[in-house]
Amino acid sequence: MRSVRQRRSPNLQIRVGVDLVGADRVERLAAENPGILQTLFTSRELAACTHRRRPYEHLAARFAAKEAVLKAFGTGLAERMQWTEVEIVNGMRGRPLVQLHGEVATWAKQLGLSDVEVSLSHTDGIAIAQAVAVMNKAECQCAST
Repeated sequence: MRSVRQRRSPNLQIRVGVDLVGADRVERLAAENPGILQTLFTSRELAACTHRRRPYEHLAARFAAKEAVLKAFGTGLAERMQWTEVEIVNGMRGRPLVQLHGEVATWAKQLGLSDVEVSLSHTDGIAIAQAVAVMNKAECQCAST
């Protein structure tokens, strides 16, 4: 079998991020720190998860997705960024979509982000998320080195 490698534009850079989060960790955070969920999740994220049969697994998946997105950007959460600035919403047929706000959106624009996709999964108290970010170097507003 032959390996197939697609040619792509030299201006495009694809980055991947992945994260794993235990639902018990999210549940423990919520129990020990009243109000913490509102600093980690948007009202839309909370509404999408809290009515589910295993809400903390769904919240853990969204938190893992936020981490995975930031890892794909190559940043992690910087000091002026907030967790709610990476929002995981349900698209058509429940497909997870990423919406960026505030400092994270500004940072993504500076990096030349042209697209970001996420995939979430959870079972038996553990959640995993993978993010793939496509950066266009031609649109990057980074300082040249």
